[in-house]
Amino acid sequence: MSDNGWPADRMDTENAHSARIYDYILGGKDFYPADQEAGDAMAREWPALPVHMRANRDWMNRAVRRLAEEAGMRQFLDIGTGIPTSPNLHEIAQSVAPESRVVYVDNDPIVLTLSQGLLSSTPEGKTAYIEADFQDPEAVLNSPEVRETLDLGKPVALTVIAIVHFVLDEDDAVGIVRRLLEPLPSGSHLAMTIGTADFAPKEVGRVAREYAARNMPMRLRTIDEAHEFFEGLELVEPGIVQVHKWHPDGTGEQGVRDEDIAMYGAVARKP
Repeated sequence: MSDNGWPADRMDTENAHSARIYDYILGGKDFYPADQEAGDAMAREWPALPVHMRANRDWMNRAVRRLAEEAGMRQFLDIGTGIPTSPNLHEIAQSVAPESRVVYVDNDPIVLTLSQGLLSSTPEGKTAYIEADFQDPEAVLNSPEVRETLDLGKPVALTVIAIVHFVLDEDDAVGIVRRLLEPLPSGSHLAMTIGTADFAPKEVGRVAREYAARNMPMRLRTIDEAHEFFEGLELVEPGIVQVHKWHPDGTGEQGVRDEDIAMYGAVARKP
């Protein structure tokens, strides 16, 4: 075992990992020196990186709350969960509706080891964690955890947050999301954030090169490419916008500039 209690035979501590970089930038504690070095290098290339990452996390909080409060969602399937950071998705949903049920999905051994933080459900609700690959939607949807926790005959909120920019064209991110949505009934929702270089192309391009240099190539998307994920769905107002512009509620960082944000966010309903 590692010093953190993680399974040492599965843990690559020598190379940076996207989830651990994110945790480091957000002020977490579940990272290694390689992740700190990578995060510092990326922030030097684009000093707004911490602002951008916090804005993405704030978007998740707002989107899940609105899905629970306004869309009446009581079931959530969260793809690419990442290292637990309170408030986690189930804490937000269950603060609105204690009976909410949440399944978290990730394929990172760190997240698996730390997943107890994702399983502290209310008595009325339920949470579960699956170690599975986003790029194998059928394995996710047919897992015992999904089948035992969620009722796929009732609407489900599918959340795919800050992950598709790590899916390259040959792996067909749009197709993967559609395969996850396909068995979900009418009234289900898709909530996504999608990485972009539309607003600070030089700076974000340099960050992307830092990721690629550490074997984490990125596919950043334009607004038109972002729309492809939502074809056939009904976008919730205000549509696809930068995350800090999606229903701001005054709780996030104030005075954020457009060029400080490299993420689109949107929620859409399946008709």
